[in-house]
Amino acid sequence: MSRAVTLIREGDCARITLFNPPVNALTQRLRSELRQAFNVAEKDSTVEWILLKAGGRCFSAGADMGELDRLHEAPSLPELTRAIENCEKPCVAWLHGAVLGGGLELAMACHYRLGPPELRLGLPQIALGLIPCAGGTQRLPRLVGLAAALRLLLTGETIGAAEAKRLGLVDAVTPRLHVEAEQQAEAWKLAAQGVRRACERRIKVPVADAAGWLERQYRVLPDEARDNPASARLFEVMNSAVYQPFDEGLRREWMLHLECLGSPQFQQRAEARLAARRGGQRRGMSTPAS
Repeated sequence: MSRAVTLIREGDCARITLFNPPVNALTQRLRSELRQAFNVAEKDSTVEWILLKAGGRCFSAGADMGELDRLHEAPSLPELTRAIENCEKPCVAWLHGAVLGGGLELAMACHYRLGPPELRLGLPQIALGLIPCAGGTQRLPRLVGLAAALRLLLTGETIGAAEAKRLGLVDAVTPRLHVEAEQQAEAWKLAAQGVRRACERRIKVPVADAAGWLERQYRVLPDEARDNPASARLFEVMNSAVYQPFDEGLRREWMLHLECLGSPQFQQRAEARLAARRGGQRRGMSTPAS
């Protein structure tokens, strides 16, 4: 069986590449190999910075729908993203194609993000009746502010590179570069600034009373959104992002994510998504993970 993650040392850079076709789903095997690769890069005294990228048509479309019951297996996605964020060497994510769900949570754990104008980024878990589980509700508001984060999480919409750059979700938008040396040169410009962790940033809030603002936003939700049990849990964990320490917010996020996984509404949505996926595979297509 070929590896889902490879590590190549090039000068002072450790280039770590995901390759798990068709959408680089974050399976337990990929998570384990990625954690091992980061361990090797961190311990290597010749490595000064890390470039995380992916092969294939996209960076990552998130978790594998067939493995949602294995997200807790070590290393869990929350454990993996926290370990990457805590890395003492600058880590830059070179993004391309779709960067969705857990794939975006993985990217946000890196210290910098860049990619071409064709990028599509989003956290669509709400459509399944879920909330993110690997820091999405905690890192996103620290990167883009509470108001923008709530909009993206509630709608599950995807945004392009230009808007992501304007919001602060990506640090640079560059042309698609086909030469590895050119990609590393662009990434190095960011890495040279040193380690910069999302967890250490303050959240920009639209008003001083963020709790009151969140409560008002929940009250005006349309009925369809209020009927989704993930919505109330999302508001709860966003409140934790503002008022609780980062690690406490991660803990609440994971607990509420597990509650969503156990809800009948999620089971119904997941079964429908898996049925569509099986139908797509029979027709020679593939359904992205979430």
